[in-house]
Amino acid sequence: MEWGSELWDQYDIIERQTQWGIELVEKYVKFVRDRSEIEQSYAKQLRTLVKKYSPKRVLKEDQELKFSQYETFINILNELNDYAGQREVVAENLIQYIFAELMKYLYENKQERKMHLLDGRKAQQNLEVSYKQLDNAKKRFERDCKEAEKALQNAEKVDNDINTTKADVEKAKQQANLRNHMAEESKNEYASQLQKYNKDQNEFYFVEMPNVFNKLQDMDERRTRKLREAYKMFANTEQKVMPIVGKCLDEMKKAAESVNENGDSCVLIEAHKSGFERPGELEFEDYSQLINRTSSENSIGSLKSESKVDQRTIGKNKTKRWPFGKKNKLAVSEDFSHLPPEQRRKKLQQKIDDLNRELQKQVDQREALDKMKDVYQRNPQMGDPNSLEPRIIETNQHIDRLHHELQKYESWLTDAEGKVVSRSDSSVQCNPHCDQSPSLNNNNGSHDKGSPDTTYSDDSGQEPLQEPLQDPLPQPPPLSEFDDFEVDDIIHPIGKSTAMYPFDGNSEGTIAMAEGEVLHLIEEDKGDGWTRVRRNDGEEGYVPTSYVKVSIGGM
Repeated sequence: MEWGSELWDQYDIIERQTQWGIELVEKYVKFVRDRSEIEQSYAKQLRTLVKKYSPKRVLKEDQELKFSQYETFINILNELNDYAGQREVVAENLIQYIFAELMKYLYENKQERKMHLLDGRKAQQNLEVSYKQLDNAKKRFERDCKEAEKALQNAEKVDNDINTTKADVEKAKQQANLRNHMAEESKNEYASQLQKYNKDQNEFYFVEMPNVFNKLQDMDERRTRKLREAYKMFANTEQKVMPIVGKCLDEMKKAAESVNENGDSCVLIEAHKSGFERPGELEFEDYSQLINRTSSENSIGSLKSESKVDQRTIGKNKTKRWPFGKKNKLAVSEDFSHLPPEQRRKKLQQKIDDLNRELQKQVDQREALDKMKDVYQRNPQMGDPNSLEPRIIETNQHIDRLHHELQKYESWLTDAEGKVVSRSDSSVQCNPHCDQSPSLNNNNGSHDKGSPDTTYSDDSGQEPLQEPLQDPLPQPPPLSEFDDFEVDDIIHPIGKSTAMYPFDGNSEGTIAMAEGEVLHLIEEDKGDGWTRVRRNDGEEGYVPTSYVKVSIGGM
C-alpha cells in the first residue's frame, strides 16, 4: 500500500506523521545521550571506588599480600576496574554508533522532508494558477456571451424600428456580429483553459502529489528502519561487552574460591612464630622454713646464708612474664638479632637471596664490560678500552663488597639455623590442608626450659618479647660456688650492670632480672658468656653477658 494512492487527500496527516517521526528520532537520540552519560558516570564512580580501596603501593614484602583473603580482595578490585572499563566501552559505542549516526541521519532526514514538502507545495501552487486562469477565461466567456446577446437584441430592435435609418441598422448588425465573434473566441479560450486545467488537475492528483507522498513514505520507512537498527544497536552494544563482563564476574568468583582459611592461618604462623617455648610451671615457694627454724639450731651467719639461698630460690620465678604482653620496641640490628629465632632466620635468608641476586647482576655487568673492552681492543675505532677501566674497577669493588656482605650474613644464618635446630621439636605444625608454602610444614624450634633465652614481656601485648639472638649460652658455674658466699666474705662490687632484656634465671646458679634493673657487678665475664652480679638485697648469681650493659666504676 502506498500513501500516494490511499492517502491522496491526507496531505496534513502525512505532514504531521513525518514530523512526528523526526521528533521520535530526536527523543531517542536524547535518550541514548543520557544513557551514555549515566554509563560514563557509573564507570567513573566504579574507578573511584576501586582507587579508594586499592593499596597505595603494592610491594612484594607486604605481609597482607600473603593472605589469600586479601589477595582475593585485590583481584576483585582489579576485575571491578576492568568491569568499569567495559561500562566506558558501552558509553563510547552508544555515542559513536547510535548518537552520532542518528544525529547525522536526522539532519539529512529533515532536509529531505523539507524538499519533498516543497515539491508538493509547488505542484499545488501550479494547480492553483491553472485554476485561476480557467476561472478568468470562464468569466470572460460569460461576459462576452452576455455582451453578444445584448448586441443581438439591440440589432433586432433597431431593425424593427421604422424610424431608424438603414445605416443605423447596418451598424447595429455589425456590432452584434462583433460581439458574437468575441464570445466565440472567449468560448474557445475557456474550453482550452478548461482542458488545460483538467490535465493539470489530473497530473496533480494522479502523478505529482502521489509521487511526493510516495517519496515521503519511502523517507519515513527508511527512518523507521534506521530507528529499528538503532534499537538493535542499543542492545548489541550491551551484548558485545557481556562476554568480558561475564569473564570479570567469573574471575571474581574464581578469586573468591581461592580463599584458603587454613592457608591464611599458616601464613600468620609462618610470619610470626617466634620459636620460643611456652613458660614452665611456677614452683612452690615455701616461706614457712623461716618460721620453723629455732634459734638454737641457727647461727647468725648460717641464717644469713640460708636467707640468701631462699632469696635466690624466690628470685628465680620473681620476674616471670605474662606471654601475651606488648613487645618492647628494640633497636633494629644489622644481624636481625632483635627478632625471634625463626623470624631472624627468615630475614637473614631473604637478605642472602637479595645479595645473591645483586651479586649475579654485578657479575653479569662485569662480564659485559670485559666483552666490550675486548671488542674495543680488537676494534679501536669503536671506542677506547681504557675508558671502561673506571667502571670495571667500580664493579669489581662492588662485587668484593657483596662477597663480604654475603659471607657475613651467611655466618649469621649458620648461627641462627644452629639455634633453631637446637631447640625442642615440640613446635607448632601447620594444618595438613595448608598449601600456601612448603616452609609452613617445617618444625619450629623452641627453647629448653632452663635456657636463659626464654623470657616474656610483662606488658599488655600478645607476643613474647623479642630478645637478642646470640651463640648458645654455656652452662653457668655450678651452684656450689655460691655456697661459699659468707656474710663476712662479701666481695665488693667493681661496677654496675643494667639489664637490657629480662632474664628468667631458671638454671641453677643464675639470677632472675627484669628489663632495666640495675645490679652490682661482682665479676666480669671470664670468656664463658656469664657475668656475676648481686642485688641490693644480697642475692647473687650469674646472668648472660649479652643481656646486660656493664660499666666499671663506682655505684
